[in-house]
Amino acid sequence: MSTRPKATRIAFLVLAATSLVDSDSALAQVQPCRSKEYAHNVYTVCEVDLAKHTVRLYWKRTDGTPYASLSSLPRTLEHEAGRLLFATNAGMFDPTLKPVGLYVEQGRELVHANTRSGYGNFHMKPNGVFYIAVGKAAVAETQAFLKQRPQADLATQSGPMLVINGRLHPRFDRGSTSLKARNGVGVRADGKVIFAISQGEVSFDAFARLFRDDLNCPNALFLDGGSASSFYAPSLNSHGNLLSLGPMLAVFERDRSPSRH
Repeated sequence: MSTRPKATRIAFLVLAATSLVDSDSALAQVQPCRSKEYAHNVYTVCEVDLAKHTVRLYWKRTDGTPYASLSSLPRTLEHEAGRLLFATNAGMFDPTLKPVGLYVEQGRELVHANTRSGYGNFHMKPNGVFYIAVGKAAVAETQAFLKQRPQADLATQSGPMLVINGRLHPRFDRGSTSLKARNGVGVRADGKVIFAISQGEVSFDAFARLFRDDLNCPNALFLDGGSASSFYAPSLNSHGNLLSLGPMLAVFERDRSPSRH
């Protein structure tokens, strides 16, 4: 029997296996979210590269009614081919679904910054702002943001800060028994935006340590928790919120085809 057919079959199998690996790698590159365990807690972590992804804030439709549901958000960006990869709630809101703090959407400030004192997580000072300005993302304490006044394309204020210049929020207690589902956002030194959503209930301290010690974010911001901690990602079979939400963050795959500019 000739060895050529056998060699050909082997070469074909190797080529097919390589193609599958390449396909899996390509799929992994466009899927920014993954499940990971840290310190005995499980999270969904999404890494966003602003060179490859577009981040948008949503609150109201053009007719003035709130979107309210992550699954109601656009599946693609208007006039672009980039598809929706995932979405999550973007901060706290009042009973009318209005953001309780600064809200800037596509360069328009629709809600002013909130520097008042009060009760609840939002007022656990220092709170902060996640924003994107001139193509770069950042998380800053509210007062630092207001002092700098960057021309933000989008901004959402929430609280408390989780990590402040490499330090945990001073009011966090490692022995706390207050456990909730939580979601937040941080920015690494390389400019990547990191979203994390707990798959179970965690303390503020544990959540902040995830961002600082495992995800390497020198600054990170709590977005919301409890029943308002919601996540939509079709690729992960996560279908969003049960209760209505106010502001929401959505991440789209950026169309990089040569025919578009």
